[in-house]
Amino acid sequence: MDSALPDPHNGSAEAGSPTNGTTRPPSTPEGIALAYGSLLLMALLPIFFGALRSVRCAHGKNPSDMPETITSRDAARFPIIASCTLLGLYLFFKIFSQEYINLLLSMYFFVLGILALSHTISPFMNKFFPANFPNRQYQLLFTQGSGENKEEIINYEFDTKDLVCLGLSSIVGVWYLLRKHWIANNLFGLAFSLNGVELLHLNNVSTGCILLGGLFIYDVFWVFGTNVMVTVAKSFEAPIKLVFPQDLLEKGLEADNFAMLGLGDIVIPGIFIALLLRFDISLKKNTHTYFYTSFAAYIFGLGLTIFIMHIFKHAQPALLYLVPACIGFPVLVALAKGEVTEMFSYEESNPKDPAAVTESRKGAEASKGMEKKEK
Repeated sequence: MDSALPDPHNGSAEAGSPTNGTTRPPSTPEGIALAYGSLLLMALLPIFFGALRSVRCAHGKNPSDMPETITSRDAARFPIIASCTLLGLYLFFKIFSQEYINLLLSMYFFVLGILALSHTISPFMNKFFPANFPNRQYQLLFTQGSGENKEEIINYEFDTKDLVCLGLSSIVGVWYLLRKHWIANNLFGLAFSLNGVELLHLNNVSTGCILLGGLFIYDVFWVFGTNVMVTVAKSFEAPIKLVFPQDLLEKGLEADNFAMLGLGDIVIPGIFIALLLRFDISLKKNTHTYFYTSFAAYIFGLGLTIFIMHIFKHAQPALLYLVPACIGFPVLVALAKGEVTEMFSYEESNPKDPAAVTESRKGAEASKGMEKKEK
């Protein structure tokens, strides 16, 4: 699946194909199955763990850990902004040298990738630090003005453990910058996806339907209506897509015939699935019916994308299949359970409010119990 955009959404899919006019040996059925199976697994991991972490992030100590809430107005404008950005990139690649543009983008995503990967691995790395590890607290504070007019611009708290995670992430960053290796690309891509699902919150189900519906049209138009998205996807060198070689069995880690999946095909449905998990928890029934239903719907939708793409041998807008599945399946379950009104009336509170923090802590305990149950 081939897709690439500069924003959280990027959604076409196609088999890795040569763009330089040379002929590659055809991929084996085993290699193709391994590639697409691996992409499916890599897509599911950030959605599952990002959804669990989204329940807990609202009461984080750092302001940077607070979720960014997407309103219905934001959702309605998003496809327009994404279209302008995509078209702008297309024109840039047509007018300016692709080499220099990708160099600037590589530096930009190098910094973002290190920060995202550090934030992703921090909870896991904490388990490996010894109890007597000298952990010191730090605060990065930038203010504007003075006296009563002083305003905080950046207020970030971190500790020695965070610095260790940042150092490890920097090693991956240098590897990516020097080699552009697909494994380094995927580490950054997974980190971006997990952070997106964790920190981007929809305020209600209606907003999610507006966002997914708008990007459904956006995806179909730019893939089937023009060659813009596919052209940008093939020209854009940045870790905003997951890749897996179809010739891994023949060439090993130096394989270069890639199948691709844009991060938008993970993050956009992922934030909707995470919302349904938080809705499940709000019902206080100790079940996660809507989360598991939407998770299964995502598997079905992405599997259907791969199948259709393979049949027609053409790039497919993945959201064409993911959006109806991820919205339709949970709505059908709600109809069967008589909970449609509860689903569409569910509204997330402002996570910075004290009452919301209390609720989020209860939700965090529920998500921890769910995570232990899964293990």
